[in-house]
Amino acid sequence: MTEPMDTLRSEFGEIDIYLFDQLHRGRIASGMRVLDAGCGGGRNLVYLLRQGFDVRGVDADPQAVDTTRNLVHPMFPDADARFVVAPVESMPFADASFDVVISSAVLHFASDQAQWHAMLREMWRVLAPGGVFFARLATTVGHESRVKPLGNRRFIMPDGDERFLVDEDFVMNAAKDLGGKLLDPLKTSVVHGTRSMMTWVMRRP
Repeated sequence: MTEPMDTLRSEFGEIDIYLFDQLHRGRIASGMRVLDAGCGGGRNLVYLLRQGFDVRGVDADPQAVDTTRNLVHPMFPDADARFVVAPVESMPFADASFDVVISSAVLHFASDQAQWHAMLREMWRVLAPGGVFFARLATTVGHESRVKPLGNRRFIMPDGDERFLVDEDFVMNAAKDLGGKLLDPLKTSVVHGTRSMMTWVMRRP
């Protein structure tokens, strides 16, 4: 007998619960072209693939891309072309190629502000007008007194990891510069004494 948890995992994979919320609310719908920018091993793609979405992705880690290609091959024989090794700040896609761009736990790996903004601008470049940008990224919010600043927005987080951390003003200024419209208020989940993760969703006019 199949356990309920196994059934859910086979249907949805290890999808980020906040990305699932966007699916549930219909913001990511059948027929949309989806880019996973920094796809890793494809944990957010299982449901999208099962539903026949036109999905593509990039990651700077060749091993991660190989894992995703193996996941995708049964549904898309051209998986090798769909998922490529490339940095998020320099992706091999035309302008306005996607209706949805996913950036899940990627932006906080930026080495400095220049790289962070370069990644964001590149993801915005490939997002079509009316498209949805979804990001989950580490933040200082909720742990302001528990992070150790190293300069250029890099911090040691309470769990000891070093990351590029944003705050509300930084993200809102970035959205303003792009002309993006927030679809939800910024939301932050705080794991006490460990890390804080912000959910940032906006639409390109």
